Amino acid sequence: MTDMTPVNPARRNEAAMEFLLTRRSRPAKTLVGPAPDADALREILTAGARSPDHGKLEPWRFVVISREAALRLGAEAEARAQAQGLPADKVAKAGKQFLDSQLCVAVILSPKESDKVPHIEQVYSAGAVCLSLLNAALAAGWGANWLSGWAAHDEAFGRDMLGLKPGESVAGFIHLGTEALTPVDRPRPDLDAITSWITE
Repeated sequence: MTDMTPVNPARRNEAAMEFLLTRRSRPAKTLVGPAPDADALREILTAGARSPDHGKLEPWRFVVISREAALRLGAEAEARAQAQGLPADKVAKAGKQFLDSQLCVAVILSPKESDKVPHIEQVYSAGAVCLSLLNAALAAGWGANWLSGWAAHDEAFGRDMLGLKPGESVAGFIHLGTEALTPVDRPRPDLDAITSWITE
């Protein structure tokens, strides 16, 4: 079980494996400008869209939020959270991810009617897109972080501020920018504690 020799060594992508074994998100609050321009972002979005998608339903879409738009959304998030009576710390947190954001991609779960692909598999696909976007941005040399929070779950905010249609929801906000500092790695799972084997 410790043999890591691939069946076809010529196909092993050492650089990709090294990246995946050492990848680390950059906290959104530490990201600064510049952010990816339109061409750089298109490459990241293209990579993100190459995600598992049972039935090729594309049960997700992207909403790109510029720095200027993020400032507006941050102020609106704070105002709406306050109007709902949330505690002051949660009000501030609701707006902070946008107020700090240099560039954000909202990954929208947009499920499709299907007799073959259950809704939960479409949710998983949207989550896979979030991770693919995050990894693509990191691999391209940008800082990136995947957040959710109050704004991702408030139906009215999604409808009014992000243009969500009935049945749609936010799978994640992927914040992009320039890495201001490299965070120390956090503890990783104990594989022996979370892995079981069925051998016969």
